[in-house]
Amino acid sequence: MILTVTPNPSLDRTYEVPSLDRGEVIRATGERMDPGGKGVNVSRAVAAAGRRTVAVLPLGGAPGALVADLLDTQGIEVAPVPVAGATRSNIALAEADGVLTKINAPGPELSEAERELLLETVRQQSRDASWIACCGSLPRGLAPSWYAELVARAHAAGARIALDTSGPALLAALRERPDVVKPNAEELSEAVGRPLATVGDAVKAAEELREMGARAVLASLGADGQLLVSGEGAWFGSARVDAVRSNVGAGDSSLAGFLIAGGSGPDALASAVAHGAAAVQLPGSVMPKPGDLDPASVTVTARIPADRALKEPVS
Repeated sequence: MILTVTPNPSLDRTYEVPSLDRGEVIRATGERMDPGGKGVNVSRAVAAAGRRTVAVLPLGGAPGALVADLLDTQGIEVAPVPVAGATRSNIALAEADGVLTKINAPGPELSEAERELLLETVRQQSRDASWIACCGSLPRGLAPSWYAELVARAHAAGARIALDTSGPALLAALRERPDVVKPNAEELSEAVGRPLATVGDAVKAAEELREMGARAVLASLGADGQLLVSGEGAWFGSARVDAVRSNVGAGDSSLAGFLIAGGSGPDALASAVAHGAAAVQLPGSVMPKPGDLDPASVTVTARIPADRALKEPVS
């Protein structure tokens, strides 16, 4: 079982539009409504693969009730933490050329009692978990050290932690040695405080995160592929993508694929790449099922193309 923790979940509405023209009436060609939040998306991808997952998340108001209902229909067990504020609603506009514009609401502010209840719920639900995936931004009311506290408590209970967050929350949690962290290129650049122009730059940045405490780094480099840097070695993975429809949740799908395949080594990286590549070819935040995967299109190598320029360098 993979347990996910999403401190700031959302109700996500995705509209497919021909193009985004400011000040004009835009008629959507398609729309979806999904439960959102990075940890929620990991659970959705795990469930789509036919594996058991439990989602821990604070829920409040009508949007929170709808999130719980949507997760239930997808076969995901929900461990809700009732909160006074309403769960946030987000909007994504997906253009025909693959450009995505997102409007994310801030979400409710959690009280001290709600903060403790969230930690206690994770403790109660983690007994049967092979992995705990802690994902996303922190809502108001949770200090940047909250993830660090969760990692410390989980490790004390013998659980393995995958962490997908950024900024001060990521840096604070590194001292507790999460088992794997999953930054994208921008988050990796922010963590080390310098731009990334090549795959080699990304490898060096991942190695620095390991020096700061991460036991392994699974880095998403967008169209350039993914990196896995751990004590066992370093690998680079990529896959053919025929057409990008939406990158919403693609990184979360990658993390799910990585954990489903055991969470370490080149085979897990290959699974992560396959899941991410499949996700970007699906509409909205649809998570790939086994039939959507194309393992044959995935290449994983220990020969890192260090001099390869990133298609989307981070300045």
